[in-house]
Amino acid sequence: MWFIFAIITAIAWGAANLFYKKGSNVEEKYTHLKIVIMVGFVMGIHATAYMLIKDIAFDPFDMVRYFPVSFMYILSMTIGYIGLRYIELSIAAPVQNSAGAVSAILLYIFFPREMSMIDIAGIIIVTIGVITLAVYEKQAETYALKRQNEIIDPKYQLSFLAITFPILYALIDGIGTFLDGIYLDELALIPEDNALVAYEYTFFIVAVLSFIYVRFIKKEKYSLFKEKDRGTAAILETTGQFFYVFAIAGNAIIAAPLIAAHGIFSVILSRIFLKEVLSTRQYVMIGVVMFGIILLGLSEGLAE
Repeated sequence: MWFIFAIITAIAWGAANLFYKKGSNVEEKYTHLKIVIMVGFVMGIHATAYMLIKDIAFDPFDMVRYFPVSFMYILSMTIGYIGLRYIELSIAAPVQNSAGAVSAILLYIFFPREMSMIDIAGIIIVTIGVITLAVYEKQAETYALKRQNEIIDPKYQLSFLAITFPILYALIDGIGTFLDGIYLDELALIPEDNALVAYEYTFFIVAVLSFIYVRFIKKEKYSLFKEKDRGTAAILETTGQFFYVFAIAGNAIIAAPLIAAHGIFSVILSRIFLKEVLSTRQYVMIGVVMFGIILLGLSEGLAE
């Protein structure tokens, strides 16, 4: 089932990206924290409901045990939210999609295992396809801006900030997934259910602290019930997180780059709902990634 869970995760996170973009405002100083608040509150609600429904005997110490993983994920996501303010004008954005490759490489180095040629081919095809499509996306955005003769604020052009955000996101998220592979798959240090609840409650605590900072220290107006786009993104993010835990627990080294393909679903969904047009080479790259995903699914079927 890890393969199905990975696909669901990729689709959910791909859809979440649409609403993250809609909920990000370059003129709004604390956009990233407002997204963190919404995601954290939704995750807190889900964790409570999941714990009660599944009758999980949750030990608060699990939050401490799982904290290295939670910290990496929450930090990378926050950096990613900040980067959304610059992402349209940064050609460094494709780097973000290499997070899955980072974690897969680390897992293979520290926990080597035999993989079939189909697995290896699938991982390589998906990773190259995702990064190449992201490059094409960025080239298309840059060309569109030039065609429109837009005056770009220097602080949003390719700069140290523009390059740093996606690089940090890819490295930190990749390390987080690598640690998750150790915790849930390689060494099985914590059950999947407990890991999910621990992570979501940790995110909830961060959300509460962020809310206090934004609402009472910085005196920013903020209402959870008026955050439609960010709320939708948070629900999709939490849905993906639920399936992600079980996908990583099942086969971390292959699931990680597969889940990184969520950018492909973002592109497809944006074309469907935002009526944007794909170029021929973008369609080709989507086909390449889909072929890689089919290879991984075929490998999983043959293994069974």
